[in-house]
Amino acid sequence: MKGHRTRKRKAIILPPGAGRSYPMGRIRSVSKADGAETGNIYSVSEWWLEPNTQGPPPHTHEDDHAWYVIGGKMNVLIGKRWTELSRGSFVVIPGGVRHTFENRSATERAGILSFNNQAGFEEEMPGISKWFIAHPPGDAISS
Repeated sequence: MKGHRTRKRKAIILPPGAGRSYPMGRIRSVSKADGAETGNIYSVSEWWLEPNTQGPPPHTHEDDHAWYVIGGKMNVLIGKRWTELSRGSFVVIPGGVRHTFENRSATERAGILSFNNQAGFEEEMPGISKWFIAHPPGDAISS
């Protein structure tokens, strides 16, 4: 594993809003760094939800996720519990734990910066984007 960290890679410098964008109606994801850029170690993406918008269906992954709220308030499901996180909040979701997120605000967009401790998720984004376009997200659960 030590060799992965010492391989020469290029720095990633992106201005605000830059990256590979995946519009999905009321949801938008922007890949900031993927496996090709991180030596297949991790990936980073932004997720933005319009007001009153559900995120992905609850699901699990083998890898951990770390989420940092970058805008608005995001409600997150971890296991069976919903928690409201405001801008600047941070959460780590261990691999294998059921999770999702949604924006319950009636007026404000909400966003998270998602860190995946394994690269590869970003390769599924074109299919995920198509799925959301065919299955638009519903309204968020009322508080």
